[in-house]
Amino acid sequence: MQQPIETILMRQLAAHLATAMVIVDIKGDLVFFNKAAERILGRRFEEARGMQRGQWLHEIKAQRPDGTAIQIDDRALIKAVDRDEPSHVRFHIRGLDDVLREIEGVAFPMVGQSGRKLGAVGMFWETGGTP
Repeated sequence: MQQPIETILMRQLAAHLATAMVIVDIKGDLVFFNKAAERILGRRFEEARGMQRGQWLHEIKAQRPDGTAIQIDDRALIKAVDRDEPSHVRFHIRGLDDVLREIEGVAFPMVGQSGRKLGAVGMFWETGGTP
């Protein structure tokens, strides 16, 4: 299926940045993540290509600093996709390599021409803190 031009351009931008980026479509399915995100998420994009919303949400665990799980509806990318809410967050993730990392980032809805909803983008980085 052909992706909207805005998604193609966002993917192109992400591929050229050193900041970790994840792009999801309007359903929350994984569209792309760049090389910088691969290191943090613990898997190469080619190995995770096509992960649907339920799969990546289950496999990448998100938790607060106190160790309590962050509910799916409270995850930044999901808020951006489902509620059109941008977020700035700091939390821990257990990536696809089972390593716990403290990260900080932003997520925002990706909106195309004429207000057309396209999905969401997350940009994040490791904080260097100890989980």
